[in-house]
Amino acid sequence: MSTGGEPDQRGPILFLVLLILAGFLLIAWGLGRDDANGKTASPVEPPGVEQRAPASVVETPAADPATPVEPTGPTPTTTLPDGGTRVFGGHHFLVAYYGTAQTGSMGVLGETDPDTMDARLHRAAAPFRRPGQPIRHVYELIVTVADASAGPDGDYSHDIPREEVERYVRAAHRNHALLLLDIQPGRSPFPDVAKRWEWALRDPWVGLALDPEWRMGPHQVPAHTVGQVSAREVNRTSWWLARLTRSEGLPEKLFVLHQFRTAMVGHIEQVKRRPGLAMVQHVDGFGTPRQKLATYHAVARPRQFTMGFKLFYDEDVHRMGAPQVRAVRPTVRFVSFQ
Repeated sequence: MSTGGEPDQRGPILFLVLLILAGFLLIAWGLGRDDANGKTASPVEPPGVEQRAPASVVETPAADPATPVEPTGPTPTTTLPDGGTRVFGGHHFLVAYYGTAQTGSMGVLGETDPDTMDARLHRAAAPFRRPGQPIRHVYELIVTVADASAGPDGDYSHDIPREEVERYVRAAHRNHALLLLDIQPGRSPFPDVAKRWEWALRDPWVGLALDPEWRMGPHQVPAHTVGQVSAREVNRTSWWLARLTRSEGLPEKLFVLHQFRTAMVGHIEQVKRRPGLAMVQHVDGFGTPRQKLATYHAVARPRQFTMGFKLFYDEDVHRMGAPQVRAVRPTVRFVSFQ
């Protein structure tokens, strides 16, 4: 009822309220249809925006690290010795001789010329052969050697002559083997040293091994302390190598991380898998079988890496044979002799 001659406002207000209520009912009905179809009501990410997981989410590694991550980028234009493109792709088992050129003081590889060494390697690898699991032979050549003195550049390491590396590259191709360049960087970061060997790593059969035992801090000296490396530095190195592999159209490269103490690799759980790299954690402890297995079980991360194991001709006591190594769990796929 209007008073004082003022117009009655209730009609328009009531109509507006009814419109608002109708809108809410339509929205509720639409959400109900989404829920009934199993969808969510979260907003759609606009095109071209990368959807990122929360920072607290940890990436779950693959159940079998020997199963490679599918690479991105061009298809490899070259192959490995057997014609494939995956280091472990044919269920291969790898056996290596380790050392540096022209001397046996650092391992069996350098005790003889490359072809004689290859024949010895084949004899050492034969007991590891199993039906359906072919053997790949590997030359692990220390190309940057840690030193007890600073040297002219102050980094406590030196590179062996290029012509020696070229000699092993030729031998690897002649004998259908993989060549693994092992780095003992002294006080230099691994990526800086690895890049000095880019010319050799462009070869499709050449991979890279990092030895944190010889990665020294600013005031550390090789052989006086056991070195260490951060996961971040490992990731920087693997990123560079994976990019080189992709850009050159190369087959998968062997990428090995040596370790025998947990402290040698800081935050190892943060080391990333890289497309184009066969990532191996190589456990290097020596001693009796019991001591070696204790070291292995203390550091092994089989859900993150393919596992490697070292046998020492001189330092091991009652050196383990192929059946014992084959029985180790988590399973070993790469054995080297030093």
